[in-house]
Amino acid sequence: MKIGNVDLGERPLLLAPMEDVTDIGFRKLCRQMGAAMAYSEFVASDALVRNVRRSLDKLAVSDAERPVAIQIYGRFPDAMAEAAKIVEETSHPDILDLNFGCPVKRVAGKGAGAGLLQNVPLMLEITRRVVEAVNIPVTVKTRLGWDSEHEIITELAEQLQDCGISALTIHGRTRAQMYKGEADWRLIGEVKRNPRIHIPIIGNGDLTTGEDVRRAFEHYGVDACMVGRATFGRPWIFKEMYDAVHDQHHTPVNAIESNYEPLSADWKLDVLKAQVVQSVNRIDEYRGILHVRRHIAATPLFKGIPDFREKRISLLRAETVDALFEQIEAVRPLVRAICRGRCLIEQPFSATPISYAAGSAAHFSRLPPCRARPA
Repeated sequence: MKIGNVDLGERPLLLAPMEDVTDIGFRKLCRQMGAAMAYSEFVASDALVRNVRRSLDKLAVSDAERPVAIQIYGRFPDAMAEAAKIVEETSHPDILDLNFGCPVKRVAGKGAGAGLLQNVPLMLEITRRVVEAVNIPVTVKTRLGWDSEHEIITELAEQLQDCGISALTIHGRTRAQMYKGEADWRLIGEVKRNPRIHIPIIGNGDLTTGEDVRRAFEHYGVDACMVGRATFGRPWIFKEMYDAVHDQHHTPVNAIESNYEPLSADWKLDVLKAQVVQSVNRIDEYRGILHVRRHIAATPLFKGIPDFREKRISLLRAETVDALFEQIEAVRPLVRAICRGRCLIEQPFSATPISYAAGSAAHFSRLPPCRARPA
């Protein structure tokens, strides 16, 4: 499947853009695990035009993660076109994506993101202006419509295609649904089957297993699948999904160094530890751990462990790498037992030192000191 001149291979799996989640480190890890392309956190167009440092920092891209897409949002055509030029000149991304699907009130309520589903002419004007402003492929991510009474995606898809976009991602919910209920893939399939649609259609929503993506490709005929919230605490989901839809298994490339078999419980714990390391290396120890806590809290590895509440609290309260890793190693035998489907641990655990590609124990002696907790 190609988006413009970007070849993503057969049945590609994409990491969805998510605020405070798809930073450069997580994007790179998911790429190593089998994602064909990753999207940045969305960036406000007006903030880029005003040169806001925090927004400009989100444009950081590593060659190791390419191909990569940067996503922007906004409701003013001039600002969106100008922001698109800034992104192209600053990051040189492979693809520029327009967010017309974010349902949260602070975005949609101001007429941006999914709010543009109530103002299609403005959405189309923004799209045309951005396509004209840059020399890289422009794509769009949106929803079925504003609510169940206004599911406009079948007509909207043709209109967006006529504006010159190179691919369309459809989340199978309306704005009114937010993230509740089940994603409706029926309309996604209808768009894909439309003989007038010739751009790639990417499906998104409730993709949590390899069987889900296999069904999306085979039953609904989408060109690619985009995975979002299911990646929290589970970046290896891309290997699981890749293995489910391809004849050959994906071998994680330079992701981590572990003494365990890929997709084993021990290997997955090592992936989480490597994720902590890269986050700390990128930011600092205190903030790096804070940043990765949502993944530790969301990971399915700890589900099913009896009386885990106190251990979970200890994991999430850890403020140093040493303290966090000590807690992770303490629950490793329990995770191993649960994943094996047994109540008793059959063999004692030996804490074999692990060497991580993202950093080693010696590296932590050179980390900046843990910052004082913000007031």
